[in-house]
Amino acid sequence: MSAIPVPIRRSAAPSLADRLSTLLYRRRGLLPALLLLPPLLWFGVVYLGALLSLLANAFFHIDEFSGTVVREIGVSNFIEIFSPTNLDVALRSIVMAVLVTLACVAIGFPIAYYMARYARGKTKALLYVAVMLPLWSSYLVRLYAWKLLLAKEGAISWLAQQLHLQWLLDALLAAPVVGANSLSFSPLGTFIVFVYMWLPFVILPIQAAIERIPPSLLEASADLGATPGRTFRSVVWPLAMPGVAAGTIFSFSLTLGDYIIPQVIGNSTLYIGQVVYRQQGVAGNLPFAAAFSLVPIVVIAVYLWLAKRKGAFDAL
Repeated sequence: MSAIPVPIRRSAAPSLADRLSTLLYRRRGLLPALLLLPPLLWFGVVYLGALLSLLANAFFHIDEFSGTVVREIGVSNFIEIFSPTNLDVALRSIVMAVLVTLACVAIGFPIAYYMARYARGKTKALLYVAVMLPLWSSYLVRLYAWKLLLAKEGAISWLAQQLHLQWLLDALLAAPVVGANSLSFSPLGTFIVFVYMWLPFVILPIQAAIERIPPSLLEASADLGATPGRTFRSVVWPLAMPGVAAGTIFSFSLTLGDYIIPQVIGNSTLYIGQVVYRQQGVAGNLPFAAAFSLVPIVVIAVYLWLAKRKGAFDAL
């Protein structure tokens, strides 16, 4: 009796989802590449495209008679940057950015260290709220609130009178570089508002960096006989440097490019942001505004290079 042949069933063709899953499994780097592709495209088109457009406009010049942009390649705008007036503006902006950054680190590091090492429970939550609370309100609301506080008849002047410290305030206002008629029209007032505005951006990265330092390292340093100062210099500060670098990048770059605070708080002295705003918005000189706006980018690039040379990013 002959055997009955059994029909062979062919397996169904793999679905599109199965083939895609197999492809992603075999090529492990394909999924991260696909996830990164949309933000990289956005970054390339919007950010880098805007920078390239800015750089292209910087090589043009404006016709003095008609006020129109002449699209002829030249370097006259870059030469004008090195005029004494513009160099004074750039130097003033850089000095203000450096001083604000140093003040933010000096004030923010102890606060961040306490939040990371000693604060617990409700105290830590309260400190987080205190640091982030200014960020919950509008930038302009905070700015004009400080305008009222720093005014000649404001709360700071009233408090100085109540504490019999009016002589100290008058001495600060009489100083030739930082003073003026009142704090609200002085470089000192501009400095105070800058520090207040950017301080949260310095505290939070430093606090996150200090929290990642293992407590065992501090205990080992103490067991080896290191003093608290030596432990800070050799252990805490180097390991917290990435957070310090991130915070200083925020404070330095934001100060360097801001034009609203010097416009509202301060006298007639100009900063880079104000010059760019006036050249583009008032004078209509877009090519020079584009060239001058490259100054903060170059300064930040130099700062990042120096920070990398000093090992600020080695622990990242």
